[in-house]
Amino acid sequence: MTIAEAKAHEDKISAQLHEAKALLNEFEAHARKNKADAEIEKINALKTKHQEIDKKLHKLLNIGVGAKVAEQVKADIEAELGKFKASLGEFGSSRKGHSAAK
Repeated sequence: MTIAEAKAHEDKISAQLHEAKALLNEFEAHARKNKADAEIEKINALKTKHQEIDKKLHKLLNIGVGAKVAEQVKADIEAELGKFKASLGEFGSSRKGHSAAK
């Protein structure tokens, strides 16, 4: 992995994590307003996953470029981010469905 590739990957993942955090904050504000404890618990679990991915991104940056381990960490981050985004989407869809049922 070259320095440019590492920087591009960092920027891409950071942007996705930033968008996800904003969405989580929006979900949380809505859940707290409605005193939806079950939703808040799910949001907290998603926040924990968000933090784990962010830590892995920092680990990748500290490993440096060209290391074989960096490639594995990068693959792990991408896999976890994909699962995280799917979970976030499912939560958003279920929340919308729950709101429409009220």
